[in-house]
Amino acid sequence: MLSSQCFENPPNLSSTCGAGRVEELAGLKTYVTGPSDSKRALLFIPDAFGYEAPKLRKLADKVASAGFFVVVPDFYYGDPVIDVNDPNFNIEVWLKNHSPDKGYEDAKPVIAALKSKGVSAIGVAGFCWGGMVLVKLAGTEDIQAAVILHPGRITEDEIRAVKIPTAILGAENDHIFPADELKKLGEIMSAKTEIPVLQFESYVKIFPGVRHGWSVRYNDDDESAVKSAKEAQEDMLNWFLKHVK
Repeated sequence: MLSSQCFENPPNLSSTCGAGRVEELAGLKTYVTGPSDSKRALLFIPDAFGYEAPKLRKLADKVASAGFFVVVPDFYYGDPVIDVNDPNFNIEVWLKNHSPDKGYEDAKPVIAALKSKGVSAIGVAGFCWGGMVLVKLAGTEDIQAAVILHPGRITEDEIRAVKIPTAILGAENDHIFPADELKKLGEIMSAKTEIPVLQFESYVKIFPGVRHGWSVRYNDDDESAVKSAKEAQEDMLNWFLKHVK
């Protein structure tokens, strides 16, 4: 479901910052940023390092400047992965406590809360673990668009069930989801005929030379990685600008 690559280049959670604020949304501590009266909202579902990761919050602030109200809930209830080298850390136990199925159930009231605030269109970005949650949401009509970035394991059946415009951004060097497998998911989405073309659009893009997690866990000193992360972030934003109206 997750691999060692999911925990590479961990963020420094002690340096958490951001232009937004933390408030409660649907019972979850949530980083919120952008115009709270916007009719367009984006939900970020983070990787295993959680909602306090500085680069994730920086990205939330960036897309919020395009007019979106962006929310990043703490789906791990204060229990993100902190140190995978800690001998007391057990990934199997952590995944049992924080399964994608539970994340999906927790995301639904967040979406309902956004709609109760007057939001009329919602896009969702899912990173790694968050991608496994998002593919389940994309099988509903509760949201308008999805961007799945370097996902954990998702199934072909889940992709066949997708009902909304969905983009998948993957890494060339990804042990958990090799590029060829991601391309196959793209072929499945492209072959969908039960949804009118005007209502459904999809694509898979593989970024060369990068590893799983690069879009929000890039090394600041690696010029190529920074450039690739920015490209992925721009692709994500453009997808939402097109489909979340």
